[in-house]
Amino acid sequence: MKTTFFSFALFFTVLACNSAPSESAVSAESNEIAQLGGSISVTAFEQKMKLPGIQILDVRTAGEYQGGHFNNALQANWLDEREFADRVQHIDKAKPVLVYCASGVRSAEAMNWMKQNGFKEVSNLKGGISAWRMEGKPLESKATRAEMSMAAFNASTKSGTILVDIGAEWCPPCVKMEPVLQQLQKEKSAQFSLVKVDGGIDIEVMKQLRSEGLPTFIVFKNGKETWRKQGIVDYATLAAAIQ
Repeated sequence: MKTTFFSFALFFTVLACNSAPSESAVSAESNEIAQLGGSISVTAFEQKMKLPGIQILDVRTAGEYQGGHFNNALQANWLDEREFADRVQHIDKAKPVLVYCASGVRSAEAMNWMKQNGFKEVSNLKGGISAWRMEGKPLESKATRAEMSMAAFNASTKSGTILVDIGAEWCPPCVKMEPVLQQLQKEKSAQFSLVKVDGGIDIEVMKQLRSEGLPTFIVFKNGKETWRKQGIVDYATLAAAIQ
């Protein structure tokens, strides 16, 4: 009887040890989530995305981004040195940043660059989007609208004062300009109309307008371009341009 009882006790003890995570494993995961930076697992990355004030940066190309990305992620192509440096300057260096790419290689390089350039806390998704998908995690992929034709663009700018905003919701400086544009529309709506050109979709229009960076602002008056500026523009400058 004693032998039988001992056998059952031993069986359940072994079963519990195999099924429950060890204290060291739980501790390691907690430390990974709490650390200030480095390449982290899918689980830790997912937990960090829920933290207040977190910034998420996709360092793949715009085309890769459109194929699937994290909600509210910004985009700056690591392989385009000029674009990357220009866009990340508009990200808050004092707040945590999560970076990712397809496999974790580009984002690891971007993470190291950002740390060397004053970003306080940067974490990279180990294994990138591939690892995320392997664990069955979802990505956001918005339905792409039809590309704007040049004829449609010309029709929208042929009369009156038109401010053209060439940008994208995933472009850091474009996001920074949104409150300025909203204020301009609120206070000067009677003086102009706003036409938005999506930098990830309206490629032909961008080519025809010779737009080389995001954001780019152009003022048309009765179909003729009268003013242009690339990059961040303050409220007073935009207000003067539409006069």
